[in-house]
Amino acid sequence: METRGVEDMFDFRRFPKDTLILLLLLVYFPVGVCLMLIRIFIGVHVFLVSCALPESFVRRFIVRIMCSVLGMHVRQKNPRSRDKNTKLYICNHVTDFDHNIINLLTPCNTPQLEGSTGFVCWARGFMEILSASVQGVLEDSLQSYCASEGIPPLLLFPEEDTTNGRAGLLRFSSWPFSLTDSIQPVALRVTRPLIALSTPESSWLSELLWTFFAPCTVYHVSWLPPISRQEDESMQEFANKVQELLASELGLVSTKITKADKAEHVKRKRHTLPQASTNVRPASIGLGFMVQSLGTDDRRIAKMAQQVKDVLPHVPLNVITKDLAKTNCVDTTITNLLENKEETQMEATGTSTLGPSRNSSYSSGSAPTLKPAAKAFGRSPTDRHLSLQERKEALYNFARRRYIEKHGMDQEDTH
Repeated sequence: METRGVEDMFDFRRFPKDTLILLLLLVYFPVGVCLMLIRIFIGVHVFLVSCALPESFVRRFIVRIMCSVLGMHVRQKNPRSRDKNTKLYICNHVTDFDHNIINLLTPCNTPQLEGSTGFVCWARGFMEILSASVQGVLEDSLQSYCASEGIPPLLLFPEEDTTNGRAGLLRFSSWPFSLTDSIQPVALRVTRPLIALSTPESSWLSELLWTFFAPCTVYHVSWLPPISRQEDESMQEFANKVQELLASELGLVSTKITKADKAEHVKRKRHTLPQASTNVRPASIGLGFMVQSLGTDDRRIAKMAQQVKDVLPHVPLNVITKDLAKTNCVDTTITNLLENKEETQMEATGTSTLGPSRNSSYSSGSAPTLKPAAKAFGRSPTDRHLSLQERKEALYNFARRRYIEKHGMDQEDTH
């Protein structure tokens, strides 16, 4: 199995980053909204027809045609490889409607493992199983189902969650392969223009609306020959073998990323995105835009950063904000920047967007004004330390005076 990053496995953005495609999406947007409204109306009729007609080839054919009107087109490869005696289909998982698509091609049942029960479960085409949350009871029920005769086969998704279908497959769970010794792999590939197939935290209802909004969604179903488990082969080894087989058919890679890894990554991303959105902009962006885009605490820090910027105009805002986040005090930050001027200059050279000329003006132009020289080099360490303290005090008083004069404030207002 190959290692593939979690970011590559899922689409966390509904819309693409490419500027040209975004422009095309903007032009298509009113058309997409009209299509969505029309398809919602047609979708109600598709649901009613599927409920009224009994399970048969005629029903599947009619519903498949009507689904094409809804923008859900189905294409299958190697239909003759489908084994009528197989009791279990194993398929990779891409969208929330994969089981409905496979059911348009052949009768099959997919158990509802989590989520809504009752009418919603039935309306979505799932088979409801009592005590599905208890793993042992679930496996016993499905084993009894597979052992029964004259009923449609099961369709299971060992990944247990959806991916974008472009990078790799999630690690297959072993429990579906304990239900029967022989399974038939089904490779599913889904394509859609303009927008992503799904995002991790979207509900099935919102995904259905986006499906109606998109020009079309094409499902490519490929039937692979049935495969049986060897006597000396464990359940997990059998699962890994089927995973490799499907990945090879789809041109993807097998990964060891699990459903739990995806949930953990989504949770971590949910906490990191708000922090990323409050990062301070470069100095070239106006303070007004910056304050509007930050939270309450960051808005206060941004105002304090602008006050320090008024006193030390050549220091980049990102350097000022970094120090303010530690000190939370204008005077202390000014003192720190003046005391650690060489370190600040090096950081500004690497991170500031003002260019070399501005950095050089900060390092040389402000030195004669803000950095008074010592009168004489002290003969002892004590004298040299006192000289340094005097220079620091002079710099601090100069910056404080300049700040007070600029804002017309009293001494106590600066704290």
